[in-house]
Amino acid sequence: MLLITNIKKLVQVEDKKRANVAGAEMGRLPVLENAWLFIKDGLIEDFGKMEDIETVFDGNPFSVNHDPHSQDFTVRPDRLIDPGAGIEHIDASGRLVLPSFCDSHTHLVYAGSREIEYIDKIKGLSYQEIAKRGGGILNSAMLLQKTSEDDLYEQSLERAREIIMMGTGAVEIKSGYGLTPEDEMKMLRVIRRLKESTPLVVRSSFLGAHALPAKYKGRRREYVDLVVNKMIPMVADEKLADYIDVFCDHGFFSVEDTERILKAGARCGLRGKIHANELGYSGGIQAGVKFKALSVDHLEFTGEEEIEALKTSDTMPSLLPGAAFFLGMEYPPARRIIEAGLPVALASDYNPGSSPSGNMKFIMSLGCIKLKMVPEEVINATTINGAYAMGVEKETGTIARGKTANVYITAKIPGYEYIPYAFGSNLIETVILGGQIIKSK
Repeated sequence: MLLITNIKKLVQVEDKKRANVAGAEMGRLPVLENAWLFIKDGLIEDFGKMEDIETVFDGNPFSVNHDPHSQDFTVRPDRLIDPGAGIEHIDASGRLVLPSFCDSHTHLVYAGSREIEYIDKIKGLSYQEIAKRGGGILNSAMLLQKTSEDDLYEQSLERAREIIMMGTGAVEIKSGYGLTPEDEMKMLRVIRRLKESTPLVVRSSFLGAHALPAKYKGRRREYVDLVVNKMIPMVADEKLADYIDVFCDHGFFSVEDTERILKAGARCGLRGKIHANELGYSGGIQAGVKFKALSVDHLEFTGEEEIEALKTSDTMPSLLPGAAFFLGMEYPPARRIIEAGLPVALASDYNPGSSPSGNMKFIMSLGCIKLKMVPEEVINATTINGAYAMGVEKETGTIARGKTANVYITAKIPGYEYIPYAFGSNLIETVILGGQIIKSK
């Protein structure tokens, strides 16, 4: 059990659980000031204002002491830290407590790195030009195919540890750098190992249609046949994925390809999460909506037709500003999407080629600086809406009784607005996942 007291601001609290927030509601953030949070058996047991803590905890094997000359309640440590009670106490005076980030779009299982392509980008080559000459995703596929499953797991575990200490508590991880049945399965097994060996809430997406392998050049239909007829059944038989994804965009896979793959995935119980409209108006958003995708992601090219399609759906628009930042591309129209009454999630797109960072705090800053979202909106986009975009909104994403105790405690800061404002500062002092304090390696 863990009790956190004297919290300056307990952010994203809710008594009545919500699935997500949309439109003008994204600009509102429920906050409890001068608060406490009680964690038991890995779950959020209760929370409230410090002025009420004596009443709430009456009869427990600890008590609180209130100095009548002070406005602050303080927990009496000689009674609280009781070996019989097994309760640990954190005094969070001057600090904020927020739900951990829910990063709903990553590719953090990969081999090696691609800093040489980074230099090519600096010299002026575009993402598409690098891909056409065998770089990009195909480069990562070549490296991954040469990497053993154990080595791939160890590399990916380091990245998982990294994002945990930066405040992420839930993450969706995609395959897509294997591009052969054997190597896609290898990636998905590594994702499963991360789920089993880390305190993260992990969801897995099968992305066999990430790029066209070099050996299938000019034979895209044959490769889609391989994905549909062999890869998807293999994934389903071993229950290795929660979702299915397709890179539906110019130079990659068409709407027709996407619909074939989504249909095949649906037959195996895999709901869609689609890469869409990063490089142009691809029709990917409409295809995702048509097949009830959980989310459509990227969305740099989003016009009125796409927004109208999203309005009729339960599909979450997920924006990945880290990729646009790294590639020097156009940013997605977050303001237009929110002002249309829609929700928005923000995710890192952590991958070796277009967004080599899982720092969700920086993604919040990009949301404010580049997408013109206000701090309340980016917090909603990286917590409750991110949880929805990976199907874990009943488990995490807010401070709510009964949810998994995935939270972080900040340093002493003025308020939550300071988190995206101080874009280069590490403001996280304590990470708690599943009710356990996580220590850095």
